[in-house]
Amino acid sequence: MTREDKLLKKLEYGDMSALDELISLYYADILRYCICHTKDRQTAEDAVQETFLKTVRYLDRYVHKGKFRAFLYQVAANTCVDMWRKKHQEEQIPDTLECLEHGYSRAETEMDFILLIKELPKEQREIIYLRYAHDLTMREIGQILDLPVRTVQSRLRAALKRMKKELEKGGIPYEKI
Repeated sequence: MTREDKLLKKLEYGDMSALDELISLYYADILRYCICHTKDRQTAEDAVQETFLKTVRYLDRYVHKGKFRAFLYQVAANTCVDMWRKKHQEEQIPDTLECLEHGYSRAETEMDFILLIKELPKEQREIIYLRYAHDLTMREIGQILDLPVRTVQSRLRAALKRMKKELEKGGIPYEKI
């Protein structure tokens, strides 16, 4: 039984200290995810708080057939969409590197990389972000986006191929990132 499973069991039995542990375990990752799907940090923090509230509220709906982390990201994604709808704003990936802070170390290619990501279709952009910024598996991404694993794989391949072509067209070797 994983640490995650133990915490979920404790939560099912009403032990709210387990909630604090779950929040500390996933808060930073979910915040980065929400920052990339909202316009500002305050909205992202609100989305994270709402994500954890919804997770506890609907914990009985969680089916233990995948990782809890994937379930949490799915709740976060839905929460961000709900907040977007409420504010009637267009989804936007920020120009800052805050949402990609762990992924890419070469300063001279970071902005090129962000521009490439912005140019990708939304479906591909989301998969790239979940795979490389959050290090999720294809299966977890499929669960979050409600897609078959093969669809996730083909969209990832298509996105990487498109990015490679654009990078090389701009004179930046693909291997640099």
